[in-house]
Amino acid sequence: MSTGGLIVIVTGATARPPAAETPPLTTSRDAAREAAERELAKPAYHQSDPSLLERALDRFWEWVGSLFDSAAGSTPGGALGLLAIAVLVILAVAALWWRLGTPRRLPSGAGTLFDDGPRSAADHRTAAEAHAAAGRWTEAVQERMRAVVRSLEERTLLDPRPGRTADEAAAEAAASLPAHAADLRAAARTFDDVTYGGRTADPDTYARLRTLDLTLERAKPLLTGPTA
Repeated sequence: MSTGGLIVIVTGATARPPAAETPPLTTSRDAAREAAERELAKPAYHQSDPSLLERALDRFWEWVGSLFDSAAGSTPGGALGLLAIAVLVILAVAALWWRLGTPRRLPSGAGTLFDDGPRSAADHRTAAEAHAAAGRWTEAVQERMRAVVRSLEERTLLDPRPGRTADEAAAEAAASLPAHAADLRAAARTFDDVTYGGRTADPDTYARLRTLDLTLERAKPLLTGPTA
């Protein structure tokens, strides 16, 4: 600028360099991982996760699948051969079940033959016939077997004894009626089957017990005693 012939040089403030930019924030790898884990642990991210039972079932079926794959790989014919073997096993089990029937489940102690107060052989026969007339074959077989044993007691071929089982009665009666020992054992086994083994009696089963009862009534016992 010129003022009255004087030249005045006005200088501005000393020029400043532009302010330096703020350096970016840096986070360590471990801190970032921990932060991500904390974030992902929030319940909002796990609302659709499978339950513990579902995860256990998934693991189980994975194990079954791997087991099946391993077995199929080592079986001639692969998966088709393994399927054929499984079908044969099922058929064998079904055949055994049909042949042997429902497995017998006996109580821990042998069941007694008489579960009520003393009744005569005639009373048991009357009850057996009433059950048979109504088609209750299991009850009819039970009462007829009781009639057999009670009749032997009334004839003094068996000593009256509380708590006797059907097998014990058959074994003791066979001593004086040896010709009927096999039929007595079969009758005792039938009684146990329908009473404790879950089997169901039928008309033929009852007819055999009834025939045995009538036959034993006329049977002559083998008398044993001291010889001269």
